[in-house]
This record gives sequence, C-alpha cells and structure tokens, in this order.
Amino acid sequence: MLTSAQFRDNFPMLAHTVHLASCSQGALSGELTVALAELTASLHAYGAPWQVWMTEVDQARDRFAELIGASPDEVAIVACASDGAYQIASTKDWSRRPVVVTTDMEFPSIGHVWLAQAPRGAEVVHVPERDATVDADELVAAIDERTALVSVPLASYRNGARMPVEAAVARAREVGARVFVDAYQAAGVLPIDVRALGCDYLVAGALKYLLGLPGLAFLYARDGVTDDLPPQLTGWFGRVDPFRFDPRRLDFPARARRFETGTPAIPAAYAANAGLRLLSRVDPYAVGRHVTALATRTAERLRAAGEKVWLPASPPGPQVALVDDDPDRLAAYLSRRRIFTAPRGNVLRLSFHYYNNDSDVDAALAAIADYRAGIAI
Repeated sequence: MLTSAQFRDNFPMLAHTVHLASCSQGALSGELTVALAELTASLHAYGAPWQVWMTEVDQARDRFAELIGASPDEVAIVACASDGAYQIASTKDWSRRPVVVTTDMEFPSIGHVWLAQAPRGAEVVHVPERDATVDADELVAAIDERTALVSVPLASYRNGARMPVEAAVARAREVGARVFVDAYQAAGVLPIDVRALGCDYLVAGALKYLLGLPGLAFLYARDGVTDDLPPQLTGWFGRVDPFRFDPRRLDFPARARRFETGTPAIPAAYAANAGLRLLSRVDPYAVGRHVTALATRTAERLRAAGEKVWLPASPPGPQVALVDDDPDRLAAYLSRRRIFTAPRGNVLRLSFHYYNNDSDVDAALAAIADYRAGIAI
C-alpha cells in the first residue's frame, strides 16, 4: 500500500500547485494523463474500438464495486448523480408510501429530483441543518410508516460534515423504508462498506475524490432490492442483452444494470479507471485517518488565527468550510498563488485528499493571512 508521500508522487502538478479543491475536482494525476492518451491511441489504432471501450466501462464498474464492498452486478453506470437519483425515484409508487425524507445538507442536484416527484404524489420532508450538521434524533423522528425513501449524504458538500447515515438506515429498516446515500463527497477519501452501511442505494461520481473526470457516475443498488415500477428513463444498455438491438423488446435485467440508459461517456470511463487504479493501491482507512487529521489541524489553526469555520462539533469530513464575506474573491486571490480551493455560498471550502500534506496547509493559511492583511499579488 502506498504512503501519502508515495501517493502524492503520482500527481506531478503538486510540485508547483496546492490543490485543495478535490471536493469539486480531483488533482490531475499522471495516470489520468496516460489514460486519455490511451483513449486517443485506441481511435488511431482501431477507428471504432467498441469492444475495447466496453472493457474500460466494465473495469470501472468492477473497480468501484470493489471500492465500496459491492458486487459488480450491484453497480450501474450512469451519467451523473442526478440521473442515479432519478432512476430510483422513477421506480417508486408514491401512492402507497408518499414521503421522501431528506435534509438541508443534501446537494441540490439530488434534492431537486425528489421535489420533482411531487406531481406523481411524493411529499418531501426536509430535516433542517442545525449547528452545521443534521441531528440524528431529528432525522430518525422524521422517518415513519409513510416514508418510502430516506435520502442522506455520507458527507455534506456544504462543509464536509458526516451525516448520521447509520441511524437513518436503522430507523428505515424498522418501518420498511429504503435509504439512498449520496457518497459523492466521501468516496475516495472516507472508507465505504455498503454491507456494513446497510443502505439500499448509493451514488458517487468519477470526478472529485475518485480522481477522474465529469461524465460518469456509479449507482449501487443492493442485491435483492425490488422496484415498484420499471425505471422510466432507459436505453439500450438497460436491456438484458444490449447487443440484440431489438427495438420491439423492452426487458430489464434483475441486476443494477436495469438503471443504465444510453452509451456511457467513454473518455470519462478511461478517466475513472485511472483514478480507481490509484485508489486501489492505498489503504482506505489510512486515507480516512490522514484526511481527517489534516482537516482537524486546519480548522484548529484557522480558529487560532481568528477565522470563523463552519463545522460541526464532531470530527470533520474531508473538508473545512471557511466563512467569508466574498469567498469567490478569496478563491481568486489564492488561485493567483496556485492554491486551488472551492467557494460555495458564504464559505471557502478547503478539501483534502491523501496527496495533501501539512506544507499545503501552511501555504494556504499563509496566503489567507496575506489576503486579510491586504497584501497584493
């Protein structure tokens, strides 16, 4: 298994860049650069190498399944997290159990899918954010026998706060509800074991902490979970045998591939494999400890410097949310020093991966201090 320093060596850009924006897009690795060159080479060599490309897609599925402790048959390839959420929503008969329980810490791309189910009879209940997180007891109390689906992120995009997923799953089991987990802000830096987690569905994308590019996401559907209705968005990859090319036959496989639609984004599949290959060479628990320690130290140092951070009292997730009047302006200032961050709303997010170290934190905090002091670049 690679150490943090050895992992960092796979990202040449970090020799001259501080990358604290993995919550938005992971750093460019040498592995990704090579993978995109291999895609180009396949076009030169074969013209239309669909068999080669489908192998890349299947390998990405297999690698993601291994990362989260699932079977490849439990993983569907989708274009984005919104598509994954919609596929699940479309299979629900809301007339029987109309309630979706979600939270104010949900990413809008997911939350909007649940709201859009209102014309089909869904009722969305939002558990509010309190003290930079969601209270587990309040979330549990919102889940009852009318609940069909509980949607909760593993870590919130807003500040990295870890959500009470385990409590939500336990309560959902008691009342017969299903649980949808958004792991986009966790997969790649926080260990995930879907068997231990017990969720019914989980979605994550290939960019951000999985170190790929936009255009491809993974939807986990637990083996044995059934649908009220067939998926309403479909395509030739959602068939039992996509290569029968039968426009008159609409059959859905029992496995997670029933949620797939049209041709997957092949460049994104190459990129996903590049990132997942790197992540297969590290201990996910070591990554989680490293990232949590960096986030904790960063939050402590920011507070000591008089800064305000928006974080829960419990251990942080993979990012620190620095409160600022104009986070876009601060991010632009840092970018001119080749320190990349991710502004959102009224916070500047400093996010950490296994390739980050204390020198990155030192550089970022020194630059923030210069910004406060009005030192121009």
